[in-house]
Amino acid sequence: MSERIRPRGLGRGLSALMADVTPETGAAAPRRPDQRLPVEVLHPNPNQPRRSFAPEAMEELTASVREKGVIQPLIVRPIADNPGHFEIVAGERRWRAAQAAQLHEVPVLLRDYSDTEVLEIAIIENIQRADLSAIDEAAGYRQLMDRFGHTQEQLATALGKSRSHIANLLRLLSLPEDVQAMVGDGRLTAGHARTLVGNPEASTLARRMAEESLSVRAAERLTRKQGTAPRRAEGAGRIKDADTVMIERELSAAIGMRVSIEHDTGGEGGRLIVHYRDLAQFDDLLRALSGG
Repeated sequence: MSERIRPRGLGRGLSALMADVTPETGAAAPRRPDQRLPVEVLHPNPNQPRRSFAPEAMEELTASVREKGVIQPLIVRPIADNPGHFEIVAGERRWRAAQAAQLHEVPVLLRDYSDTEVLEIAIIENIQRADLSAIDEAAGYRQLMDRFGHTQEQLATALGKSRSHIANLLRLLSLPEDVQAMVGDGRLTAGHARTLVGNPEASTLARRMAEESLSVRAAERLTRKQGTAPRRAEGAGRIKDADTVMIERELSAAIGMRVSIEHDTGGEGGRLIVHYRDLAQFDDLLRALSGG
């Protein structure tokens, strides 16, 4: 990319971009002026985060486009070093379906977006997919927050979501990778996964939930029962009380890393240990501690 991505406030960014990528609903939705361009002068965004398109969904979209045409315009921008050609900012699925349906032209909205804005739109459009898993949706929110400086409140307002919805999904990213994979492939729902956030036995409990096909309510009972059992401090023979275990889980969920608390015997001091899984997460921790 030609521009360095830097954190920024909402400004023109998210709310303005959302006007272009949010599907219009209702018969009275205002119609924006558009133009038509040949499909052969349009090119996919090489930095599009979505690389795979479900064959069944594409077949359905192609059938719809063949019957009714492309109803929602694609968003495109000029390619500087290829006059007369345009990069697809949003709408690559529609463009592919139009080709499969043998349409020669598609409606477009021409925009002069920067590289940073194009990436932002690509992430937003990816979040709006109907087949997106809770983990992928959460990862999209995290990208928007980390790369563009958006807050949970700004995302909630611009995307029409509740702040609690976004916060709950972001907490899933603190789960072990094997549990996240189970949510991603449908073996666990987001409801099941939420009961495991901050639980040191998350992987074991997740496998049990999947193997026994537990309901979310049953999963809550399982994790509640497990959570009330005293736990031994790491590397020691002492038993951790339920309050300490709960604080560990809340801190782990808040920072997205496993936290251990060890109290000194007979004193008021102790140690708070943050576990990082790789150097990238260690860098994230250093930035958070330094206020960067």
